[in-house]
Order: sequence, then structure tokens, then C-alpha cells
Amino acid sequence: MAIVKAMGNLQIDFADSSRADDARQLFALSCTAEEQGMLPEDLSGVIRRLWADQGVQACFGRSREYQLNDSAAYYLNDLERIAQSDYIPTQQDVLRTRVKTTGIVETHFTFKDLHFKMFDVGGQRSERKKWIHCFEGVTAIIFCVALSAYDLVLAEDEEMNRMHESMKLFDSICNNKWFTDTSIILFLNKKDLFEEKITHSPLTICFPEYTGANKYDEAASYIQSKFEDLNKRKDTKEIYTHFTCATDTKNVQFVFDAVTDVIIKNNLKDCGLF
Repeated sequence: MAIVKAMGNLQIDFADSSRADDARQLFALSCTAEEQGMLPEDLSGVIRRLWADQGVQACFGRSREYQLNDSAAYYLNDLERIAQSDYIPTQQDVLRTRVKTTGIVETHFTFKDLHFKMFDVGGQRSERKKWIHCFEGVTAIIFCVALSAYDLVLAEDEEMNRMHESMKLFDSICNNKWFTDTSIILFLNKKDLFEEKITHSPLTICFPEYTGANKYDEAASYIQSKFEDLNKRKDTKEIYTHFTCATDTKNVQFVFDAVTDVIIKNNLKDCGLF
């Protein structure tokens, strides 16, 4: 629905005028589908016809100009499978879902025989003041940045670039007095989306001073340096940076192996054993 709504604001017409009727049906049927918790066959057909329209595709191509879930194309391209009556979500289907975090969500899990207690503090700007004072003395902070957000703005402030906002928050955490002895692990996430996007959406949208090529390796390294340069205690504090793709389970496994090693090493240091 976000794409169809954006078409009006961006003054993009349907390539096939009959899709306007489908758009009206989309809004009418979506409410019922949400209440029932299932995707009716008639709604599935409406969505597939809309998604195939060249006007809708043109609007999707300009998705940086409005708020659209990163996984929209994944689900829309696979709608025929998802709409089946016997549909069972795959691991990728689950990994690509997005639930807005509000408040502080605590999760316990075990990895490499170590028990982790993880706190998701929420990415939305309005949530941040609720948690920063709560975590003095934590073992490590994993700070996640969406690489692909370099050309997007915040939902709550359309004048603020998302990556600039992430840098501002990272600066405040990395250099906070409460986290002087805390390991800072930087996840530059959504590297797959970034690699696809950087070829047609220049990094100068976010960093006008950038003079390098709009290629993954060079652009990603530049973003890494921009974040690591915010560290004002380079002599005593190291930033452990990893490029990640949260939907790639092998990549996450590899990264968490490295993260666990960092946490163990720093705990041994604190005990004078390393």
C-alpha cells in the first residue's frame, strides 16, 4: 500500500488505467485481510496485477523518496507462493519480517556455551532517552547501522538523513563516560542491499565530499572510516567493525564467532588473565 499511496505524492500514473480499480480494491480488502490474518485469493490477484504495472514499478524505483520496508520486493516477487492456502513461512520469510521495536526488549540465548543477555533498545528516535542511562557496565554494545540507509530520511524527521542520525547516535555512545570500558562492536548491516543500491544511487547524497567510486568496496570502506573516526579515544578504545547481512545465516554465524571472541578476550583482560 505504501507504493500505491506514494504514487499520488510523486505524481506517477498507472501504466494501465484499470489498475486504479485494483488500487481501490487493495485498500478495501486489506483491512479485512489484516483482521483475518490471511491473504485472500482475490487480494493476492489485485496485488500481483498492481506489482506488474510499470507505473508501480517506476514508483518502487523511487522508494528512497518515501518510507518503504526493505523487504517489500522480496515478498511481492514471491506472492504466488505466499498466497497458497498451505503456505508455511521459510526461514528467509521470517528473517525478512520487520517489527518496530518500542521500549526495551530483553532476549536470552546461548552461543558457544556462553549465556548472552541481549537488550534491543529500539532504533526509533523517540525511544533512545529511555535506555542510555540503564546500561553502565554492560560487557559489549553492538551498534547496528543500515548501510543501505545512506540515501534515506527518518520516518519521524524527513529533514534528517538516516545515516547522519546513526553517526550522531554512535558518537554519543562511543564517547559516553558510562561506556569507557565497554567493547563497541559496529555492525554495518544490509551490505547486500547497499551493494545493489550504490550502483545507481551515489554516496554523495549522504556525503557530498566523497570523491571515490560508487562501488561497494570503496564506498563501504569510506562509511566505515566515517564511523570509526568518531571515536575520540582511539589510543585506549578499539571499534570492532563487521560488515553484515542479517538475512544471511552463515554470515551472522561467522560474525558472532568473532564477536564472542572479542567479548571473551576483553573479559579476560578485565580479570588480568590476558
